[in-house]
Amino acid sequence: MKRSTAQCLGFDDRPLRLIGIPVVAALVPALFFTKLPFDLPLYVHSLVYTIIIWEGSRFFFIKATRYYPGIDQWRRRLALIVVLCVAYVTLSCPVVSVLLAAALPESWQRIDGPDKFVAVGASYVVLISVGAMYESMRFFTLWKDTLMEKEQVERAHLAGQLEGLRNQVNPHFLFNSLNTLIYLIPDEPDRAVRFVQQLSKVYRYVLESRDAQLIALRDELAFLDAYIFLLRERFGDNLRVELRTESLPPDTAIVPLTLQILFENAIKHNIISGDKPLTLEVFPENGHLVVRNNLQRKKQVMDSTGVGLENIRLRYKMLTGREVVVIPSAAYFTVALPVTSLNIAEHANTPH
Repeated sequence: MKRSTAQCLGFDDRPLRLIGIPVVAALVPALFFTKLPFDLPLYVHSLVYTIIIWEGSRFFFIKATRYYPGIDQWRRRLALIVVLCVAYVTLSCPVVSVLLAAALPESWQRIDGPDKFVAVGASYVVLISVGAMYESMRFFTLWKDTLMEKEQVERAHLAGQLEGLRNQVNPHFLFNSLNTLIYLIPDEPDRAVRFVQQLSKVYRYVLESRDAQLIALRDELAFLDAYIFLLRERFGDNLRVELRTESLPPDTAIVPLTLQILFENAIKHNIISGDKPLTLEVFPENGHLVVRNNLQRKKQVMDSTGVGLENIRLRYKMLTGREVVVIPSAAYFTVALPVTSLNIAEHANTPH
């Protein structure tokens, strides 16, 4: 399908032509014919030349761009533009000169001798100026479109990663939870019922928050409470959780499932036993929500891809413009999450 002129050029050049042609026509006499008084006939000469050169070079620019539209084809396009436009100006300017001499003989006689060579030189300067404007504006548009396409690809890739994170309640967690439930049902049916209720809360939250970019911290903590209940049924007092979030404003928001992912990673990579209980802490500090666990690494753990933590980093960067800070040390593994507000969360959750 043949592209429109604006698509071919990369921009709508009508405002540029309406403003540029009269301005260039006024500048040429001032720059090249300083000895001649500026008057209407001289401006008419300049305007006619400018229109002829501008519109003709524009025509060949469009033709060359249709043949070589790619940003990587700029050498061929530029060579074709130069050849066509130089040939056009070389052939058309003498014809225009004859017509102007016939139409405005008195004013044309004023531009005689060396000034006629200056007029030829001015024609090529106008040609170069017009070509430079069009090529630079088209190159800028292509560059901007390339950046936008790259950003769209990155966002699409990130969207896929985010979807994976939203669904990332580890299958091992479900498997372990069901095993715990199997042991509870025969001997402690009441605890088994409470366990199923909390498990239902966990997965209901996962489903409800899957389309949210940001969510109220209070809702995340309510989910986390159910999640911790399930973990304690499995680990007992060997897992200790300390939540100190009372000082945070009530409109605080975070990325959903962030705390669950960080808790899951801590459990996956660390020993949890009576001799070595695992302590998970959540508390505010310096504009961040800090999640910290004591470090007691397992000798053998399942392979870690780091996708969960990396997705958390990307989501916070995209939604808040701030970095997630990871601070490993000999004694602790610490992740500091930037806190934001529900106003930003409501904007982030609004479909675009």
